[in-house]
Amino acid sequence: MEKFRKALSMVPPKVVLAYSGGLDTSIAIPWLKEKKGFDVVSVTVDVGQPVDLARVRAKAEASGAVAAYVADARREFAEEFIAPALRANALYEGVYPLSTALARPLIGRHLVAVARREGATHVAHGCTGKGNDQVRFELATTSLAPELGVIAPTREWKMTREEEIVYAQQHGIPVEATRASPYSTDENLWGRSVECGILEDPAVEPPEEAYGWTTSPQAAPDVPVYLRLNFEEGLPIALDGAPLPLHELIHHLNRLAGAHGVGRIDHLESRVVGIKSREVYECPAATVLLRAHQALEALVLPRDLLDFKRTVEQRYAQLVYDGLWFAPLRTALDAFVNATQERVSGEVTVKLFKGSATVTGRRSPSALYQHALATYSSGDQFRQEMSEGFIYIWGLPARTWTAIGARAESTSPRTVPDRG
Repeated sequence: MEKFRKALSMVPPKVVLAYSGGLDTSIAIPWLKEKKGFDVVSVTVDVGQPVDLARVRAKAEASGAVAAYVADARREFAEEFIAPALRANALYEGVYPLSTALARPLIGRHLVAVARREGATHVAHGCTGKGNDQVRFELATTSLAPELGVIAPTREWKMTREEEIVYAQQHGIPVEATRASPYSTDENLWGRSVECGILEDPAVEPPEEAYGWTTSPQAAPDVPVYLRLNFEEGLPIALDGAPLPLHELIHHLNRLAGAHGVGRIDHLESRVVGIKSREVYECPAATVLLRAHQALEALVLPRDLLDFKRTVEQRYAQLVYDGLWFAPLRTALDAFVNATQERVSGEVTVKLFKGSATVTGRRSPSALYQHALATYSSGDQFRQEMSEGFIYIWGLPARTWTAIGARAESTSPRTVPDRG
């Protein structure tokens, strides 16, 4: 028994690593083993990035992982994370569709599940101490499993990107990043983010080599394409009349809209950690779907609901960006947003042309737009004579305010300045 206890005490603890196969997470496997004494279990979650799961698993094992989990979570990502954000028109700072931010809580949920299955004491990620994703991963895991410790190798090893490449080469780990092309990218169904290299100078236009999903608008087709999107309760269900699961519809839209140069975003962003950052995104499907969804809402929702929902949308986007997906407030906001979507069903036509996605038509059985009320031609049923009384009542507070102010000014005693 004593020998058993001694042998058990010599078994290394396990850490579950969020593994992408990129530079940071690739070298994290040998680093965690050498510097921290952990057995590393890798977890790779397919959220729509171009990844060969079998190849990634083999690379993780070859790099020293004692176990390598892979999961195809594209449908899960679309239905449980992208769908609520789309219904909420979630755009951080009114610009960024939160592609990377939405994937992190999903990956965190998978990390926790594997950690409990493997009996791990810690989880790890490849995020730096300057970025947002460290916050998102750690808030996700601590919200779901507060007992797990967290290790962030890139916050400790203090290697430059160039030194990381050398470290990988020394350990026989192939990486795509090179000194000549030092971009850091992240891709999923909802978008692609690019940073590092020349992009760190916000005064310089992003070079074409930084883009991977979108054609330059100048080189895009000279003939526009029109898309028909069918929505049901705030979610797209068909593209050009063909019903598709949400994750497949997004995939098709990324290719189609990207070919027309749609979805490029160059954003000077306010990070959670307090610094400003220049971020370049490619979000073709997100750009099209958000604009179509907003246009349909404008057709079917009354003004006061639209106004209040915009306030909720801003707060919703902030929560997601800040890593608070599993916070009670996000759940409560979802309940409100879902209630607003009951009539957001119909068809929207979008024109793709030279980098633009323009809504050109919308229809819905729940449309509040009524031709008989809006038209200036024959058939007009709007009772224009009633507007005089409406304006009188609507303007009563303003007239009263002005009248009382004028009366008070006329009755107040005038004081003569003391000339000394």
